[in-house]
Amino acid sequence: MNKEPEKKDDQNQEANPSALVQKIQQLGQSNVPQAPDSNIHVLSIIGQVEGHVQLPPQNKTTKYEHLLPQLIAIEQNPKIEGVILLLNTVGGDVEAGLALSEMIASLSKPTVSIVLGGGHSIGVPIAVATNYSFIAPTATMTIHPVRLTGLVIGVPQTFEYLDEMQNRVVNFVVHHSNIKEEKFKDLMFAKGNLTRDIGTNVVGKDAVDYGLIDDVGGVKEAMEKVTELIKNRQNAENQVIQ
Repeated sequence: MNKEPEKKDDQNQEANPSALVQKIQQLGQSNVPQAPDSNIHVLSIIGQVEGHVQLPPQNKTTKYEHLLPQLIAIEQNPKIEGVILLLNTVGGDVEAGLALSEMIASLSKPTVSIVLGGGHSIGVPIAVATNYSFIAPTATMTIHPVRLTGLVIGVPQTFEYLDEMQNRVVNFVVHHSNIKEEKFKDLMFAKGNLTRDIGTNVVGKDAVDYGLIDDVGGVKEAMEKVTELIKNRQNAENQVIQ
């Protein structure tokens, strides 16, 4: 029933190439062949994680209020057996990023993340929230203290608030990865690695060596891992039934 409109749409695009170009320009996408019975859902976090404040239209953003319902839908959909999370983010709103991290970590279905390009700032806890994480060989992750922009009223209270928020980030990362708290804080407060700032840029294999990310890899490795995790889950469920 639903295949006829898709065929007509494809024929129209072939007959009118400008329609396809216009779709790519406006929506950033074209009709990409997809496996109709795929049991793996791909979720992407691209650009800046937008939180409670709307960012300028020229910013490439991922709105967290769009992802939260998707995560609920993934959990409820029995056809989805695993999730691959694609990350290429500069960071963004700390509380929104932590909310996404907690939601991803609480999914009952197997999850695998791939850090591509960059998984900076609040992208670090999002990357480690999955059951298994990969990083591309050339991808980087920036670890730095929590920052605040805008007007600051009541400096001691603001410092305590930032310190507490920072502890939340540190605790989450340490709990969901193999990095030691002392090492993570050393990277966070390191001097000289970032120009006129404190923190550390961690590239590819270094993130694995620190215990922050599980392995170096890309799409192939992530697909193999999520498939393995799905089979392990199915075997465990079958054993319980027996």
